[in-house]
Amino acid sequence: MTADIGKTAGAEETPPAGPQAIKAIPVRHYGRYVTAVIAIAILVAIIYAFGQGKINWQAVPDYFFDDRIITGVGKTLLLTVLSMLIGIVGGIILAVMRLSKNPVTSAIAWFYIWFFRGTPVLVQLFVWFNLGLVFEYINLMPFYKDYWSNFMTPLLTALLGLGLNEAAYMAEICRAGLLAVDEGQTEAAHALGMSHGKTLRRIVIPQAMRVIVPPTGNEVINMLKTTSLVSAVQFAELFRYAQDIGQVSGAPVEMYFLAAAWYLIMTSVLSVGQYYIERYYARGSSRSLPPTPWQKVKAHLTSFSSRKVTA
Repeated sequence: MTADIGKTAGAEETPPAGPQAIKAIPVRHYGRYVTAVIAIAILVAIIYAFGQGKINWQAVPDYFFDDRIITGVGKTLLLTVLSMLIGIVGGIILAVMRLSKNPVTSAIAWFYIWFFRGTPVLVQLFVWFNLGLVFEYINLMPFYKDYWSNFMTPLLTALLGLGLNEAAYMAEICRAGLLAVDEGQTEAAHALGMSHGKTLRRIVIPQAMRVIVPPTGNEVINMLKTTSLVSAVQFAELFRYAQDIGQVSGAPVEMYFLAAAWYLIMTSVLSVGQYYIERYYARGSSRSLPPTPWQKVKAHLTSFSSRKVTA
């Protein structure tokens, strides 16, 4: 018994060893390394191939700010803005018609969306451009009368072909946004005595914008690129001017690279604008707004400096 007491006293004097620190061994992802090496090898091979090709790279900076190219950029942006305005206004009208309880207006909107979404943009452009073979005159009674060839200019052809086609896509985007708003919002507005139009303008559409803006931004970027198709109906924009310069200068491929660079610049600027518009309409839907690109860079720099001080 005495021995047991001594063992117990000895055990109490020596404290038990604490838990050992866990040494975390990171999992090695060999597949990622292999994929990264393959991707870099492909990129290097592409760069090497273009470096060995017979390409006059000096022609790109020589014509980058040429007056004709700058004019083409301006016309491309103008055509994008006007076509999107037609598409957005038409899309809102078609979305409201599609959601209407009137079966006639709903059917007309459905047919419009079905037709314009089901046919290629290039086909629609050629149809508008060649309607002069079907109609010799355009006669709007006492308001306007002229030859169809004089009325349907390349600019009007481009606006109708792009804008009316875009309206079909915007109609579905707007309809999705309107359906995303809870019906209780509309019922509450009607209970307060607001008309249907005022309820749409003041209550439904502002809330639907959070759903409408992201795909609309994608449509704007897509429209900017789609404007290159209107060169087929004799409207001169960036792509058409780049083609003309390439044929005269003997550097057609280089001018395609130049046009691609300008499209990348414009789409990048539009992407930044889309981000800030989405951030604006995200207010109230989340507790904290997503950080801006500058805020992300600042946060990374701050965390890096704090780690350096701690070390």
